[in-house]
Amino acid sequence: MKRLALRTGVRWKISIAIAAVGALIAVALSLVVHNAARVSMIENAREVQLERLLGAQRFYEATSMQKGGPKFGAKLNDPTIPQSLRDEVRKNRRATHVEQGADGVPEVWAAVPLAGGDVLSLHTRFADRSATIMDDLDRALIIGSVSVVFGGCALGVLIGGQLSRRLRKAAAAAGRVAQGQTDVRVREAVGGVVRDETDELARAVDALTDALNERIEAERRVTADIAHELRTPVTGLLTAAELLPPGRPTELVRDRAQAMRTLVEDVLEVARLDSASERAELQELPLGEFVSRRIALLDPDVTVRVIHESWVSTDPRRLERVLGNLLGNAAKHGSTPVEVSVEGRVVRVRDHGPGFPEELLRDGPSRFRTGSVDRAGHGHGLGLTIAAGQARVLGARLTFRNAAPSGAAEGTGGAIAVLWLPEHAPTVTGSFPVLRMADQRQPSD
Repeated sequence: MKRLALRTGVRWKISIAIAAVGALIAVALSLVVHNAARVSMIENAREVQLERLLGAQRFYEATSMQKGGPKFGAKLNDPTIPQSLRDEVRKNRRATHVEQGADGVPEVWAAVPLAGGDVLSLHTRFADRSATIMDDLDRALIIGSVSVVFGGCALGVLIGGQLSRRLRKAAAAAGRVAQGQTDVRVREAVGGVVRDETDELARAVDALTDALNERIEAERRVTADIAHELRTPVTGLLTAAELLPPGRPTELVRDRAQAMRTLVEDVLEVARLDSASERAELQELPLGEFVSRRIALLDPDVTVRVIHESWVSTDPRRLERVLGNLLGNAAKHGSTPVEVSVEGRVVRVRDHGPGFPEELLRDGPSRFRTGSVDRAGHGHGLGLTIAAGQARVLGARLTFRNAAPSGAAEGTGGAIAVLWLPEHAPTVTGSFPVLRMADQRQPSD
């Protein structure tokens, strides 16, 4: 059974933690203060009760020859005296006793021994003023505790919000790095005056990015150097193959030499695209008309349907390269008929073959991996990689999907490649200018 995971931000975790700690401290202090105040007031009530009883005792002894009993609320030999207090008096001691009343208000007793074995006692309830003071104290403690909890929560939101913002900035910068913006530095994006563990994380990510960039650049240079060095011997091999006498062996040699030359040129193109130094040379052109003309030259058997014409600012050479590679992939791995549709700034290329492999749909185009079980005669897997790279230079987006659901019969669906050209094409500096509405020309009728 899959474990349920609750996603909460750092801000709220810190806020809850600070509020919980504040609540525990406030409750503990409130209990200590309440008990200390209660004990102090009860002890004071004992002393006051005993002083009042001693006063009543002195008055009673001074007027013992007169008629009348004890005064000031004192009683002689009160049968309701608690047993513990009675035991203390039997030991000829003055004593006090406090017990909880039926209504929750403490009752205070005081007793002193008299001559002849009599007991003089005084019994009163806890002073109403003292009870009011305790109620006011409890109310103040509750208000203070609630204030501490809310104050701690606000402080947690403030501290956690600052940390959360720094982490979000770091995550956003790391995401831009993952998208290929290798000049982004996470530590600069985090910023701030206070230095904490977030800066250490940012430095580690920047160091990792630099190391990966150096490794990728080294691999790119090696690949480009190898491909560049192979151009001369491959060109010589192709030239020598042209001098061979006609025949089947000569055709095989020429075919393999041409394939090797194409591979070398593709590897060089991939290396240039990986270096992120390529820039588009933009022209205004009607997309539907351009696609129709180019595909008619590349493959006259492909059906082109222009649903909605639109003028775009793009690089025609690179756009033709993308279209050629998509058609080449459809011819090698798909089945006829191959259909191309143009709708506004969107170009769709569809075949009716088995569709794209799951690996390509999940991970995108990967060089030197065609997705075919038998790779002999099916290319080297750089066509879609180059198409995706050229699309990035154009500022476009190239997506892949299958027309048929997974597990459908072969030939019932096909593969669909969709090229989404941007509304604002990149300039030679890589920026995206804002085009005025008047500059967006409409095709003539």
